[in-house]
Parts: sequence; C-alpha cells; structure tokens
Amino acid sequence: MDVTYWTRIPSPVGELLLTADADGALSSLSVPGQKGGRSVEAGWRQDPGPFTAAEEQLGAYFAGELREFRLESRARGTEFRERVWAALDDLPYGATTTYGEIAARIGAARMAVRAVGGAIGANPLLIVRPCHRVIGADGSMTGYAGGLERKVHLLRLEGLDIVP
Repeated sequence: MDVTYWTRIPSPVGELLLTADADGALSSLSVPGQKGGRSVEAGWRQDPGPFTAAEEQLGAYFAGELREFRLESRARGTEFRERVWAALDDLPYGATTTYGEIAARIGAARMAVRAVGGAIGANPLLIVRPCHRVIGADGSMTGYAGGLERKVHLLRLEGLDIVP
C-alpha cells in the first residue's frame, strides 16, 4: 500500500500543505484556495518528520536567503508535463520567462503554448518548482493556480519590480 505523509507549515503566502511519498520525497506543495490543489485525504499520515528540509528551505526562501531549492521530489505527470516541469526547474531565481519560451525550450511547436500552460497549471509543487516565474508574452501576470496576488508576492520577493 502506498503511504502519503502530510504536514502544514505557515508562510507569508498562507498555510502550505506539503505531501510526501513513502520514501519521504516531496510529492506536492499546495496553498489555500489553489486551483487543483490537494487536500488531506483519508488514510494519509500526518507527520512533520519527512518535511524538515522543506520547511527549513522554504523558511530561508521567504527570508530572502535561498535562491535554489535542493529537495528530493517525486511529482508524477505525463511525459509532456514532466518535460515542461523540468524546464520550470531550470528557471533562475529573479527571472521570468513566457509560455512560448517554455514551449521552445522543450522542443514543442508554437501551437503547443496552451498545452504548456495546462502543464504549468498542473504543477503540483508550487513555489518549489517556480511556475510563478512564467508570465504572458506581453509581460502580464497571467495564470497562477495559487492566485495572481501570490504570484506577484513571490516575484517581488525575488527582487522583480512587478506591477500587477
């Protein structure tokens, strides 16, 4: 039987719900009210133990002291989604990119921008996998499953002068 561990930790963007698999690898990070976010399910085990490193690194990130997360994670998706997520993992702290640029990075046709947006919207590791760094081609703050206010907060935390 698969075991899912969970815990909640406070943050400047609301209480975070973290889940991990039986090996302790981070499998999701959700914020309150997140579109498609997870909620605790029957049979999950509440245990803060597997999340010590995540809690420390998230605290350092929100304090402006951490620029790159180094956490074991195991979020699963389709092959296409995993390619998009890998491209997100490569986005540097304090930088932004567009959906079209992500499509180009993974070798997808320009027509795949909507599919790229869908994969980004399905990112199960908010904050840790920086989907908040993806903006519209015109520079607009578009689509963030955690809400645009949180997206702007995270980008400003990373030193960007963002106008919502």
